[in-house]
Amino acid sequence: MMRVAVFISGGGSNMVALLDDMAREGHAGMPCVVLANSADAGGLKRAAERGVPTVAVDHRPFGKDRAAFEAAISEALLPFEPDMICLAGFMRVLTAGFTSQWAGRMINIHPSLLPKYKGLHTHARALEAGDAVHGCSVHEVTAALDDGPILGQAQVPVLEGDTPETLAARVLVQEHRLYPAVLRRYVTGEREPLILTS
Repeated sequence: MMRVAVFISGGGSNMVALLDDMAREGHAGMPCVVLANSADAGGLKRAAERGVPTVAVDHRPFGKDRAAFEAAISEALLPFEPDMICLAGFMRVLTAGFTSQWAGRMINIHPSLLPKYKGLHTHARALEAGDAVHGCSVHEVTAALDDGPILGQAQVPVLEGDTPETLAARVLVQEHRLYPAVLRRYVTGEREPLILTS
C-alpha cells in the first residue's frame, strides 16, 4: 500500500473525494495524514471524522521564511511516513527545496486546463478570454508554479451567461471525479494522462 499525505488549506472537498475513494476496495493507496497550514481549516474535522490522523502547521509564525515553514512540515510528517503527497487546495507556494525532496511523489489539482491559467482566478480568466471549454488538471508538482507533467484533465463547456462562480461550481464537480481517478492510477505507477469528459 502507498501511504498518502493530503495537504489542505480550507474545507477540503477534494481531500474528501480522495479519502472516500481510498476507502473503497481495491485501492492501492491509503491516507496516512491530512496536513493543513491552519488549525482552523474545516477539512481537518472532515478528515478526523473519517478516522484519518490530522496535523496543522500554521504558516503565519514563519512570516516570509518559507524554508523554515517547510522544515516544520517535514518534521510534522515524519511520524506518518508518507510515500507521496497530494496537494488538495493547499494555498501555499512550495519552494524548490521542498518539491525536490518529493520529486515524482507529489501531485496537485489545479482548476484550469493547464498550461492555461496557472495561478489564481482561473475561472474569471477563462471567461475573459472567451474560452468555449474550461476544466481542471492534475499534475506532478515541480518547483515551477502549476507546472510539471500533466497526469489528467477533465473538461467542461463554458455556457452562455456563466459567471466565475457558476463555472467554478461545474469544474469542482469534475475535480471530484478526476483527482481520485488519477490518484488510483498513480499509486500503481500509471503515469499516462487520463482525459475525462463531462
